[in-house]
Amino acid sequence: MANDIREQIESLREKIHYHNYRYYILDDPEISDAEYDRMLRRLEQLERQHPDLITPDSPTQRVGAAPQQAFEIHRHSIPMLSLENAFDENELNEFDRRTRKSLEAEQEIEYVCEPKFDGLAVELIYINGTFSLGSTRGDGVSGENVTANLKTIRALPLVLLKTGEDRIERLDVRAEVILVRREFEALNRERERRGEPVFANPRNAAAGSLRQLDPAVTAQRPLDIYCYGVGQVIGVTFSSHFEALTLLQRLGLKVNPHIAVCSGIEGVVRYYNDMLERRESLPYDIDGVVVKVNDSALQNALGVRSRSPRWAIAYKFPAQQEITQILDIQVQVGRTGALTPVAIMKPVNVGGVEVSRATLHNQDEIGRKDVRISDWVVIQRAGDVIPEVVKVMVGRRTGLEKPFTLPESCPVCSGPVVRAEGEAVHRCVNASCPAQLKERIRFFASKGAMDIDGLGEKLVDQLIESGKVKDAADLFSLKKEDLLDLERMASRSAENLLRAIEASRSKPPERILFALGIRFIGEHVARVLIEAFGTIERLSRATLDELLAVHEIGPRAAQAVVDFFSSEENLELLERLSRGGVDVHARKAEQRVDALKGLTFVFTGTLEGMSRREAQRRVEALGGRVTTSVSSATDYVVAGDSPGSKADVAKKLDLPILSEQDFIALLAETGE
Repeated sequence: MANDIREQIESLREKIHYHNYRYYILDDPEISDAEYDRMLRRLEQLERQHPDLITPDSPTQRVGAAPQQAFEIHRHSIPMLSLENAFDENELNEFDRRTRKSLEAEQEIEYVCEPKFDGLAVELIYINGTFSLGSTRGDGVSGENVTANLKTIRALPLVLLKTGEDRIERLDVRAEVILVRREFEALNRERERRGEPVFANPRNAAAGSLRQLDPAVTAQRPLDIYCYGVGQVIGVTFSSHFEALTLLQRLGLKVNPHIAVCSGIEGVVRYYNDMLERRESLPYDIDGVVVKVNDSALQNALGVRSRSPRWAIAYKFPAQQEITQILDIQVQVGRTGALTPVAIMKPVNVGGVEVSRATLHNQDEIGRKDVRISDWVVIQRAGDVIPEVVKVMVGRRTGLEKPFTLPESCPVCSGPVVRAEGEAVHRCVNASCPAQLKERIRFFASKGAMDIDGLGEKLVDQLIESGKVKDAADLFSLKKEDLLDLERMASRSAENLLRAIEASRSKPPERILFALGIRFIGEHVARVLIEAFGTIERLSRATLDELLAVHEIGPRAAQAVVDFFSSEENLELLERLSRGGVDVHARKAEQRVDALKGLTFVFTGTLEGMSRREAQRRVEALGGRVTTSVSSATDYVVAGDSPGSKADVAKKLDLPILSEQDFIALLAETGE
């Protein structure tokens, strides 16, 4: 009987470890959450009945340690060295030149390139395949023993997978603990709700979470982990760094899918530019790329300095956070009348761009962060959006700072400003407000909407202030002589703008619907509505119940559509757009909306004809699914320019690899 129980427990542990690997590492679960929960509950029940059979590597022991008074110090078997930094291409080229000179190598060197996580470095020690100890990097020689806290990270396997190779007696793994942006934002929202100070960035949140003396607190923080190298290893050797990473993957450890082998420094530069472009689409923060000589023998020949290896360098991205001072707070009026407070700051370079303005969002945000004129603040810039204030440097206050409150009347038209119940935004309710009109025209002409190239901010201002444009429909009655009257408008520029306006007349109905600027109707929701109703005309006659019956359409969006098309002024605008040649009566393009249903795509490399986001949208619009990692469940890998390691994995798994042209052809076959 005892042997039967032991076998049941061991079988359950093995299955749970395997399904953790499928879920957290491959993002490709084989069982439902309910089935997983039943197995875990059964294991917990058996271990309660037979506590003598509980082992440290059991899945039930992820959170079981009592709070500590302080962390023990652990000395690393091999020091966890820092990395030399390169901040521009010249410094990177100097690293390559120095490396080749040391190796007396005339040919190009093969490098492994990896995303540089902005997290907390740790070491994981596996003895005979079982996780036995984990520590922070510390000063590189010694770190803090945080084993109990690391066990709470679901993506960290407590037992390595069996590979069928020689037994590995000891494996010291170097890894980075991170918090993905979505979880970071949720954590900060919860801390705000409880009146606790928020974390400035995901790195601080990850570090603070892992260094909790009570593992139960760490367990409440959804930390993630990626492995990037090895320290001491007994029982196996590697001829290259990439070979070591490949083994880590086979053992069930999480390795980033964007790691790639690059030939020569030019390949490294291409990889860097690709990751810089992808930076904002990744679910986690990276602050550069790490470049390592791939060949292990060459690494040994190059050796190490006192604090950094000679065979690796971190090529850093431009910083995304800086400190500057708020000189003033001004108010912008948007197309829906929303008043947005904007901090006017001392110019500072953030992410490679000089910025002097940052959004403060609304009055509640100003109050929560206690932002005042003359405050010194941390600002951050993500992608191409206007920077935002992260936190106030309260310790630098002098007492001369001035609080700010939004005005009770519109700063542009002096109309009344109201704040609707349940909303954080103050709005100007004067529909004739010139500021709203300007923003509506700019939005109408924007890239995701009618895409009228050349109709920039200053030109919109001139068209409205001169009275030539009073609404979006007026754009389609403009003549060349109307444009030549404007300041700095040459004949060729006028002709180019008129051609762009002409091209916009045939935009599909979902783009036209989005361009109308209906509240709560973004690009995706506009596509959903046109998919459901076929035409804008039919949508305009839809009832609230009919709209609510559409999947993904909530009460706010449904009511906004009904309100918009209940306005005689808006119906007149549609009629005038039609008379101006805009095909507002067009039907949605016929396509097989389920043509890719059940198929999983992975993208790697740079696409020339579209962004990664656009490619994902087109797959999902046809019922397909896009994931970030390649597995046996992947149906197609789409390889653009300079594909990464995903293409190599796809070849090993014998998966179909499509070029960008193949992918476009596949979409064309569906009618997309």
